[in-house]
Amino acid sequence: MTDDAGSRPTETAGAAEPASATDAPTRQKTVTWSDPHVSAAAARTMSGLEFMQALIAGELPPPPILALMNLEAVSAEVGRAEFRCTPDESHYNPIGAVHGGFVCTVLDSVLGCATQTTLPAGQGYTSLEIKVSYLRALSATSGVLTAVGRVSKPGRRAAFAEGEVRDAEGKLVATATSTLLVFPV
Repeated sequence: MTDDAGSRPTETAGAAEPASATDAPTRQKTVTWSDPHVSAAAARTMSGLEFMQALIAGELPPPPILALMNLEAVSAEVGRAEFRCTPDESHYNPIGAVHGGFVCTVLDSVLGCATQTTLPAGQGYTSLEIKVSYLRALSATSGVLTAVGRVSKPGRRAAFAEGEVRDAEGKLVATATSTLLVFPV
């Protein structure tokens, strides 16, 4: 069962402790997305900034990863991108906290999109490496996270970006640096 937004799992109130793992209450999450090839084709004909702004304005369908991760691109300017996201239980690791891979994926996405804003039409990027420093644990009660990516050095072959994730109270959750390969698409 999902909440009104259709993406966050709902919990069963007052559920008793399960006798075994097979008796544990289950939750569901439904993810829907548009054909990713529509936006990918448009990306080849627009500057990176134009493309990001079209996604934010809803003129192009967002990539599926945004729906999967509860991510929303909220702003883009040359060399900078900002996303918001809300972690939920579907992002938990075995010890009951949001998996570090969730935060890493959020950072990888926002750093890549910040880099994309610096590229002309016909150019693409991919991550070569990312280094993440985790500073605070997250849970489904952490609220809305804000991720900001900034390009520290654009380039024709490689770009360098840095970013951060903050929780709903503005506390720093994680930082990252990344090297991205730039290439013709």
